[in-house]
Amino acid sequence: MKKLGLIGYPLGHSFSKKFYLEKFERENISDINYDLYPLETLDGFQTLYDTDPNFCGFNVTIPHKRNVMAFLDELSPEAEEINAVNCVRIERKNGKAFLKGFNTDAFGFEQSLRPLLTAKHQTALVFGNGGAAQAVYYALKKLGISYRIVSRQRDNGDLTYTDLTEAVIRDHKLLVNCSPVGTFPNIQECPHIPYEGIGESHLLYDLIYNPEETLFLKKGKERGATTKNGYEMLVLQAERNWKIWNEV
Repeated sequence: MKKLGLIGYPLGHSFSKKFYLEKFERENISDINYDLYPLETLDGFQTLYDTDPNFCGFNVTIPHKRNVMAFLDELSPEAEEINAVNCVRIERKNGKAFLKGFNTDAFGFEQSLRPLLTAKHQTALVFGNGGAAQAVYYALKKLGISYRIVSRQRDNGDLTYTDLTEAVIRDHKLLVNCSPVGTFPNIQECPHIPYEGIGESHLLYDLIYNPEETLFLKKGKERGATTKNGYEMLVLQAERNWKIWNEV
């Protein structure tokens, strides 16, 4: 039986495992399994696929999206530019594992955002600068949307949260939260921004999907903004992973 899996730490509840096992059942796919591999470090990663030739791919999550690249033989163009990998395909060449890394977060974000964009969404503020944020920057550049990075420390972005005024918010009609602020169970938290600057022409996107509506999105909706959480992004990137793993 072929094997797929998710590496990261800690893993806890996994969207990926639930998604793929339900997909396998729904589509009567019986020759492959998907499981979780909680690795605090990557010391044991190579052993997984070297000792078991049934492995054909992995998803990669925090904190390994960058350090996993040291194990890879090749990167896709978007993974190379983003400098982060969330999908690894394993091929066997002359009995040796050949690993190629991809970033499907960018695809998922772009495809889920695109239908909501209007001519007013020319400039964006992106809250956060972690691995997921790098994929968002890449997608925004591809879409021709200029953006500024907002971080708690000035040397990590273009602006700090204290730089944000109502006028700055009004001038950026697309607001994307890539930070973990507001994730369950801390549902009473949200990025500290002047929400008074948000209006009906704003689009707020939160990569968080649990809870379904974060306080960030709720505050935007109360001011008439269009809002979207990260669930569809996850589904789209998961389907993209599946396609990558099954490419001949």
